[in-house]
Amino acid sequence: MAKIDLTIDKARREHAIAQLRERKIILPTFAQMKDPNKIPQKMKEELSTIGLWDVHPRNLFRISWKNQPQTTGGGFDGVNYIEFPPSLTGTKARIIALVGKWFPTGAHKVGAAYGCLVPRLVTGQFDPTTQKAVWPSTGNYCRGGAYDSALMGCESIAILPEGMSKERFAWLSRIAGEVIATPGSESNVKEIFDKCKELRASGEDLMIFNQFEEFGNYLWHYEVTGHAMQDVLQSVTRPGDHYRGVALTTGSAGTIACGDYLKQVFPTSKIIASEALQCPTLLENGFGAHRIEGIGDKHVPWIHNIKNTDLVVAIDDNAVVEIMRLFNEPEGRKFLVEQGIPEEFVSRLDLLGYSGIANLLSAIKFAKYYELGENDIVLTVLTDSMELYSSRVEEMRAQFGAYSTINASAGFARYLQGVNTDHLLELTYESRRRIHNLKYYTWVEQQGRTYEEIQSQWYDPNYWTEIQNQVDEIDHLIMEFNDLVGLQ
Repeated sequence: MAKIDLTIDKARREHAIAQLRERKIILPTFAQMKDPNKIPQKMKEELSTIGLWDVHPRNLFRISWKNQPQTTGGGFDGVNYIEFPPSLTGTKARIIALVGKWFPTGAHKVGAAYGCLVPRLVTGQFDPTTQKAVWPSTGNYCRGGAYDSALMGCESIAILPEGMSKERFAWLSRIAGEVIATPGSESNVKEIFDKCKELRASGEDLMIFNQFEEFGNYLWHYEVTGHAMQDVLQSVTRPGDHYRGVALTTGSAGTIACGDYLKQVFPTSKIIASEALQCPTLLENGFGAHRIEGIGDKHVPWIHNIKNTDLVVAIDDNAVVEIMRLFNEPEGRKFLVEQGIPEEFVSRLDLLGYSGIANLLSAIKFAKYYELGENDIVLTVLTDSMELYSSRVEEMRAQFGAYSTINASAGFARYLQGVNTDHLLELTYESRRRIHNLKYYTWVEQQGRTYEEIQSQWYDPNYWTEIQNQVDEIDHLIMEFNDLVGLQ
């Protein structure tokens, strides 16, 4: 069955209700995350004294793209986004990115984690009084899950590769009940899955929220991120402008679900899925290791609607690392200003973390491939910011020395102005099916999914829409649950 299971366990739900009542927790709906105007005024008044990252249950209502960009006491406004100047991108196309920094935890994955957790909580399938919530990830998702768990007063286990940034581990050590570091780095998702299998066999009472297969991840981005992108388009589109597509690194394939929503609104638009060139799973059925933190690979996520994907792009991780230095080193920023890029914009380049840089490069490749012009709009997402990677700048300095104007000039010319359309594949029906079929080896052979369901994902025209159409039902369950908690 494609749909998210919403079967109610009344006895366990009562435990959850009692827990949230005791902790004075109220849950936001999808409708409120899309449109914070629907949040009760009382909640907004409480948020005026609460920090963006504070472990406070009212911050559940800050799971939105529309938080005011401030660390304490902010309310809500329009979607946070930036538009990249052509002087930086080397293309006339309008490349616009939603900004993830202004979520609690500093990354939008806190929303995806909530989308996975809340259906299980309000139905009683997950009991926060007895069970631990397990969050397997390559970084930001397990941070979001641990944070959501802390806000709801339940125990959590965060699982991520040992090679992820120091900032991730330092923060998790304060928030998560337990942190498990698995071997490897970005490309070692299999090791995360193996650890989950081990935990299942341990006999401990826990529930694993695997972002790579949880349709709550897909649904949150389809509904919340998709509508946020539509809001941006409504505000920035000029007469004669056309929205052309969304370019995103796949990672868990949650965020790219926003493309499914946008295609329904703009049927001719494209969905561009990108990955690391050093691990070209979608492009070449290949493997390897890379340094683009925030995207896992060597498999095709269960929740990726491959049949709706139009292009696959591979991004060189050397380009991402070099641009990271260009954007964040003083000499790099000085050079960019000298090239005519507005100083105010250059000052905001720390809004791009590693995956954000990869998304920008993917958008540029797409724009150049289709020869897009000044009236063409391409969307992407900045999942997190350099706030989570400052140690990487120091590591690069220690390894390669001080960053100079010569380094900046070379990096700008080669990795930004020099972006071309290599390592790009426009998908046909046959190539889409080839990629989809890769799911079999991970999900049917290893993770217990069925042959019938993998076939349904491809052949059943209602498979994905059935999931999309569950939003109202989940919101009804959330409102019913809140009524039973009795704090509104």
